[in-house]
Amino acid sequence: MTDAARFPRSSPYWPVVSHPRLRRVLPGLAVSALGDGLAVVAVTWLAIQLAPHDRTWFALAIAAYTLPSAAGTVVFGRLLRGRSGAQLAGWDAILRASALAAIPLAHLTGVLTVWLYVLLLAASALLHSWGTAGRFTLIAELLPPQHHLPANALLTTIAASATIVGPPLAGVLIGWVSPVWVIAVDAVTFAVLALTYRFALPDAGGVQRAERGASRTAGFAVIRHNPALLGLLVLSLGFFFLFGPVYVAMPIHITDDLHASATLLGAYYTAFGLGGLVGGVIAGHLRDWPLRATTIGIVIGFGVAMLPLGLGAPVSLSLPAFALAGVIWAPYRSTSIALFQRSTSTTQLPAVLAANGAILVLAVPLGTMLGGPLVSALGARPTLLLCAVAIAALGLTAGGIAISRRSVRSPGGPTNTEVSARR
Repeated sequence: MTDAARFPRSSPYWPVVSHPRLRRVLPGLAVSALGDGLAVVAVTWLAIQLAPHDRTWFALAIAAYTLPSAAGTVVFGRLLRGRSGAQLAGWDAILRASALAAIPLAHLTGVLTVWLYVLLLAASALLHSWGTAGRFTLIAELLPPQHHLPANALLTTIAASATIVGPPLAGVLIGWVSPVWVIAVDAVTFAVLALTYRFALPDAGGVQRAERGASRTAGFAVIRHNPALLGLLVLSLGFFFLFGPVYVAMPIHITDDLHASATLLGAYYTAFGLGGLVGGVIAGHLRDWPLRATTIGIVIGFGVAMLPLGLGAPVSLSLPAFALAGVIWAPYRSTSIALFQRSTSTTQLPAVLAANGAILVLAVPLGTMLGGPLVSALGARPTLLLCAVAIAALGLTAGGIAISRRSVRSPGGPTNTEVSARR
């Protein structure tokens, strides 16, 4: 058999896309990811239309579409702990579809105000951390550990693709109709996803009742008492937080330092996004690499790839370096989630992943808020340099800690759990 004929089945993604149950969910996930890509533009554009002279509402709308998931992790912790991955992801899709559909309905009845708009966006996001946890828990429930990383990579690549295709498509649609109808399309995509979970996995929803009476913060407690998971959470929190100021520094660096237009800024973000697609595909092929070392290496490599921007390298060098940063960035989510999947039982996994997501959803916004004062005090390019150096230093510190812990444990030999986590 030739290599070309052997290719599909030899790919690390083949066990994922050919799985008899998981393959029925993937089309719904792709549709809803495209809806989220549309919402990136539509949510902010409708906020501008509803409150054209108050940019506070603009910021609140952006925050409301994601941040309430942190509160939802705690508020619904006791109710949702012990549910299956399909149930969690399906309920999140139902809430998203319902709350977002209420926006065009309020528009049609003439009662849509900016405060009601923000309230409905916040309601749509309440179960988002649980929904994300449900998707990755479903992978752990359906696939053996050796296929977790390719499956995670496939989900993140689908999402990354949607963030490239969705925003320009939203711009075209908004040129034809009001952004409120683009949000209506987003609601429909989540309804499709909810129906997919309901009918594609009808028997996937057994409740593990032994976990039902647990604390609302049980997921946080599991992470707190597991040094490996706690260290991974701290690494992710620092990584995302330190990247946050880049969102503020990049536009100012383009306009003030390079004296260029928004076209160049778009080129940088496009390069990063395309790099992310490449990195997402590559991630599935890293399944035989030691996961913990790879995850730490990603942080170090990303910081190094960001250095040309901070050092004021010409565009001919900094643009491909930023694309390389996208390639390096993309596998991080897949590898870090795989570490959670391999270090936690499927019973505890939804609560643990929801807790992880609830904390990380705050990291980039907090870092972005820090970006304003940093750019004002240091300037845009020095801020980019500071972020790059700090991210690389964070990764090196994590690597040093991991090596020292391994040295301490080596006389007695690693436990089976530790070996599994390293893989």
